[in-house]
Amino acid sequence: MMVSIGIYVRRWQRFLRRWMVDPRVHTILQAVGWVVAGWVLSAASLSNRPQPLALGALCALSGWPAVLIAMGSMAGYLMFWGTAGAQGVVWIMAGVLAATVLGGRELLRQSPLLMPAIAATIVAAVGVAFQMLLGDTTPIVIYLLRIAMAGLATRLFVLASERRDPVVDWVACGIGVLALAQVMPIPYLGFGYIAAAILACTGAFPAAALAGLALDLARITPVPMTAVLCLAWLVRLIPGGRKKWMLLMPGAVYLVVMGLCGVWDMMPLPGLAIGGAVAYFLPGQADVSHRRGETGVAQVRLEMAASVLSQTRVLLQSVADPPIDEAALIQRAAERACGGCPCRKNCREKPENLPTSLLHKPLGNGADLPLSCRKSGRMLQELRRSQEQLRAIRADRDRRKEYRTAVEQQYQFLSEYLQDLSDAIARRSNPPQQWYQPEVAVVSASRERANGDRCLWFAGVECRYYILLCDGMGTGPEAAREGQIAGNMLRKLLSAGYPPEYALRSLNSLCALQGSAGAVTVDLAELRLDTGKATLYKWGAAPSYVFSRGEPIKIGTATPPPGLSVTEGRETVEKLSLRRGETLVLLSDGAGGEDALRLCWERAGEPVGELAAKILEGCQPDGSDDATVAVVRLSHAPVSA
Repeated sequence: MMVSIGIYVRRWQRFLRRWMVDPRVHTILQAVGWVVAGWVLSAASLSNRPQPLALGALCALSGWPAVLIAMGSMAGYLMFWGTAGAQGVVWIMAGVLAATVLGGRELLRQSPLLMPAIAATIVAAVGVAFQMLLGDTTPIVIYLLRIAMAGLATRLFVLASERRDPVVDWVACGIGVLALAQVMPIPYLGFGYIAAAILACTGAFPAAALAGLALDLARITPVPMTAVLCLAWLVRLIPGGRKKWMLLMPGAVYLVVMGLCGVWDMMPLPGLAIGGAVAYFLPGQADVSHRRGETGVAQVRLEMAASVLSQTRVLLQSVADPPIDEAALIQRAAERACGGCPCRKNCREKPENLPTSLLHKPLGNGADLPLSCRKSGRMLQELRRSQEQLRAIRADRDRRKEYRTAVEQQYQFLSEYLQDLSDAIARRSNPPQQWYQPEVAVVSASRERANGDRCLWFAGVECRYYILLCDGMGTGPEAAREGQIAGNMLRKLLSAGYPPEYALRSLNSLCALQGSAGAVTVDLAELRLDTGKATLYKWGAAPSYVFSRGEPIKIGTATPPPGLSVTEGRETVEKLSLRRGETLVLLSDGAGGEDALRLCWERAGEPVGELAAKILEGCQPDGSDDATVAVVRLSHAPVSA
């Protein structure tokens, strides 16, 4: 019997492990999570009035997450507020329209406050419409508070999705407690009290204080919950206290504060007790291998270095070139033309008064000269020479401007990189868990011993993995050298955690300043081994393809290569997913493109090595250019990874 039970237990363990790494299960859970998040946020209230927190989450997202949050929040507004939630439904409908039109656009990256302003405008316009058409009696204070809440919530959720920051996490915890405070499936069981107790037992002090403030703003109990949760957190600082006793403190402190205030309300007590019990099985704050003082000093130094680099960039931008003295060029041309002219003694014209506009237009045969010169040929020759000098001066200034812009970009990249490192130190969070492992196969063909295509695959930071294909233009040792230099430079930057877009633009600046425009093209795939998502960066590279369910999907189009300009042109970015066994194929220019893949579409499920060899065999390179095929696929990693 014991053997049979052990067998069944192991079977269930294997089943659960497969279930945990199944991408379809992840997708379903994520979809349910978005719907529940919208439903919970719609319950948030201040002074028993619904608040537009769900609209803020909706405007901060795009695509299916935004649609799912909209579905959950509309149901929540009608469930929690009845007819009073009609205004919330209108908020969500307008927010879906805004997220559909602007979601994921470059305009939002350039104007980060645009979406918060749109959310605030939606709430303001809908509030005015309900007051004028339906006689809504919302006080002006609540109306203004809703407008501010919509803009601030949108900005908060945008920051929370872009990067992890302690302050943003604390405020997000407070908003979560504010929304959960109204969710009470049965009497004496409030989800807001459970979440607040968990934060008081395992979270940081600001998170516990904000959770208490959120409960007080929700006005669901007359007992001051801010004082309760702050005192419960401070009890954790008592030396020698056992964890199991410390977790009973939220309920015990609540009883003490309730007795001191003389207000008897037992409704929060079960939720606080359950929250303390749940917190017993949760890990506390992540420990750091070094002392807080050393961490703070390192963070301050990184932030100071980032600030200095940012100020240096601003100073470089403020440097203006002195104006070109065009009048001196005209005068010099007149002196050279009239200095050796045999008619200068009897000439009545004054060539030093010539207009500078002569330097900016074709001179023709001299009919456009504003003076009657008997030796117009000499004057035209000197004016054309001055025009050449003006063009040379402008070209030199443009070149120096490119140098200065390249330096400004590097200062900006380094400043933001150091700031990200400082933020990473402050987060003190556990690294993401790896759920996938990459399978990469690369095959190449070249008629010469030196191959101009260089393909590298290596691990980055925090479950990032990179596949880099640098195609040196042409064939031979020179193309191989260009591909090797570009590949090694990008590998060092990416391995150190440098953002891919900054690394590629640094390569573009280097190619532009060296005058080697078009010497190399870049194909860079960034894989996230924790989520199975991928980002494909292209700069001048040939299109790539994704085999999804037997169908080939073309990714990217031909673009100019890096190095043409420091300011103009940039990489293209494509988002894709490899969670369901999709196969990504990267091709160099000599690999033949779509024709090489036509015979391999039905073999997308083969091992990556065999598939890469088949694709290269099908392209039949003629030897005029090096041909390289890289095939990438994700498989499920062991649970212990």
